Amino acid sequence: MTTVTLWLAGDVMTGRGIDQIQAHAVPPVLYESWVHDARDYVQLAERLNGPVQSPVAPGYIWGDALAEIDQRQPTLRLVNLETSITTSEAAWPGKGIHYRMHPANIGCIAAARIECCALANNHVLDWGRAGLDQTLRTLQQAGIQSAGAGSDLEAACAPASWSLPGGARLRVFAWAGPDSGVPADWAATPEQSGVAWLPAWDEAGALQVAAQVARQRQPGDVVVVSLHWGGNWGVEVPARHRRFAQRLIELGAADVIHGHSSHHPRPIEVYRGRLILYGCGDLINDYEGISFQERFDPSAVCLYFAHLCSETGALQQLDIVPMQLRRLQLVHADAAARESLQALFESEAHQLGTRVQAQADGNWRLHW
Repeated sequence: MTTVTLWLAGDVMTGRGIDQIQAHAVPPVLYESWVHDARDYVQLAERLNGPVQSPVAPGYIWGDALAEIDQRQPTLRLVNLETSITTSEAAWPGKGIHYRMHPANIGCIAAARIECCALANNHVLDWGRAGLDQTLRTLQQAGIQSAGAGSDLEAACAPASWSLPGGARLRVFAWAGPDSGVPADWAATPEQSGVAWLPAWDEAGALQVAAQVARQRQPGDVVVVSLHWGGNWGVEVPARHRRFAQRLIELGAADVIHGHSSHHPRPIEVYRGRLILYGCGDLINDYEGISFQERFDPSAVCLYFAHLCSETGALQQLDIVPMQLRRLQLVHADAAARESLQALFESEAHQLGTRVQAQADGNWRLHW
């Protein structure tokens, strides 16, 4: 029995303040209610934790995470890229927040050797369809696959794919829904670019996903379904999300559910031997120094390493590395951040039948 290791992460937001500390920043103008200059987010972080000497090296934002990832040698490195990579000036009208990163800063994503970006989310079209098209081209030119958005409906629903030993493949599909703030007019159509979009997390949606996966799946394939769903806060896993994820597993459409949208991690479930990450939480953002009403620490984030049986897709082990954002860079989590993260994982653990246990190296392992 062989093992395939996946590094999975939630929202990676390389726009706004993160883009401004790179070597090639887009103009800092923003159209938000309170902040009109992206550099203000850098100043908030510096005010809290000290100066950032910009421009930074491409790998700067990953900090301590790079060594954690490299020592595990994952087969796949998958994130939800919640930023348009574009110089487009066509900000989507009526939208409160717009993320974009200059294409010349693609090195900050490549530095972590990311193989796949899920793009079905509520920021990839922040700068219009021209911005999406440039995002897709930039990733392709950098050798980074994507899933969940494309030049038309067929391309948006098509999986990213890698070969596994023995002739099987690892395949990644991605969809988004309206409860995460993705508007219906962002949906890809047979004639128009956009995201893979589902109107609801219901039985009809599950059957639609299952049918799409079945058209692409071959015996022995390991399938990850990446879903952008739900609101930004709250520890509760919506019942509709839980049933939708379980249905995908029952229908043979997913071996891993890679959920994201929440700014913090949500509890984890293992259903019929398959991993369900209901909310990976943010990984990279520029929220440092922003005051939130929530009781959670927005600087506390996680790396997830899922070890699967390559023959069956069943979960063998899940390791979680607690991290923290300091000066717009990932560092090992301090005691307070660890406590905040553990409380999130334990919030509904009794219902989902999982718990995290500290290991000798200070990281956590999931028990189910």
